[in-house]
Amino acid sequence: METTTKNQSLASVYTLLKFTFGLVPIVAGADKFTNLLTNWEQYINPTLAGMLPFSGSTFMMIVGVIEIIAGIIVLIKTEIGAYIVSAWLVGIALSLLIGFNYVDVAVRDLVMAIAAFSLAKISSIIAK
Repeated sequence: METTTKNQSLASVYTLLKFTFGLVPIVAGADKFTNLLTNWEQYINPTLAGMLPFSGSTFMMIVGVIEIIAGIIVLIKTEIGAYIVSAWLVGIALSLLIGFNYVDVAVRDLVMAIAAFSLAKISSIIAK
């Protein structure tokens, strides 16, 4: 009986994380096209922005497409998608930390990366 309760708890945590890391990247990615939640261009590292062969807006739209795809992968192939989202979040955090801009957002993204990595690990257990 105790094992069943633990399995149900693990399954509920898995489901919560799966939909969080599936839907949030999709919403954030879609918002890169509308800027309703925030002006996403402000988060581009200025050094990176100077090296781009196109506008910051175009770059953020590309980022948005990648985020939408990553979210969809989480919903379809959770373990793989969770690793992708985790790595993506670490990359964003490092970009912010290198420029020492938005350090609070960088720390939040690192925490979210740990949670996405945890989802990948839980997914490998659930899939067995």
